[in-house]
Amino acid sequence: MRYLSALAATVFAIAIWQGIVSVAGLPKFILPGPAVVAETWWQSRWLIATHTWTTAIEVLIGLACGTALGVITALQLASSRAARVLVQPMLVFTQALPVFALAPLLTLWLGYGLWSKVAMAVLIIYFPITSSFFDGLMRTPPGYLDLARTMQVSKRSILWHIRIPAALPSLASGMRLAAVYAPIGAVIGEWVGSSQGLGYLMLLANGRAKTDLMFAAMLTLGVFSILLHMAVRRATARMAGEVR
Repeated sequence: MRYLSALAATVFAIAIWQGIVSVAGLPKFILPGPAVVAETWWQSRWLIATHTWTTAIEVLIGLACGTALGVITALQLASSRAARVLVQPMLVFTQALPVFALAPLLTLWLGYGLWSKVAMAVLIIYFPITSSFFDGLMRTPPGYLDLARTMQVSKRSILWHIRIPAALPSLASGMRLAAVYAPIGAVIGEWVGSSQGLGYLMLLANGRAKTDLMFAAMLTLGVFSILLHMAVRRATARMAGEVR
């Protein structure tokens, strides 16, 4: 039923899209119809596939690095009061900075290649991962902790055998959010400076008034993001304690 609902919503959105184009009589360079975009996508499928591959590599590396860095930071915050005092305000401050302001600096420091886009993706997903996992670690059921202290279990054993397993559903939620945000970070990095990727292709198509190609690249990015979210959701289903 979930897949049927998604299919019905997609068909409904395409019908509205086509209706707007037909009723308003908009030219192709303003708003191309679904059929025009589909034809352009098929004609440019190898070009789009090449740029999609570049963006996918950036996103996957950024997702892996951001998740690992977020998990390590959350463990440090949960284990040390000094780390919470010193590091947690810095994490909040980083979220107050606009992402677009950091992208040119990352491009300047790391160049126009892969790593500036990976760093951009890491910056976007780092806080959701850290925050969600840290909240889970700090909200361990008190009964578990009281029983462990009564049995004189060491702090390290409490962390690895009680607090981390109890926080895994929170980590899973953070990873699902990260799967949605990571492509945004990679594309922002490609907009600032790149010669490959779906973000670069969208800018190139827009500059040449090829709105149909821009829509084709944008929809490809949307489909990739949905598939990535579904893959992460399935991968974290057991972690979240859900039945699929």
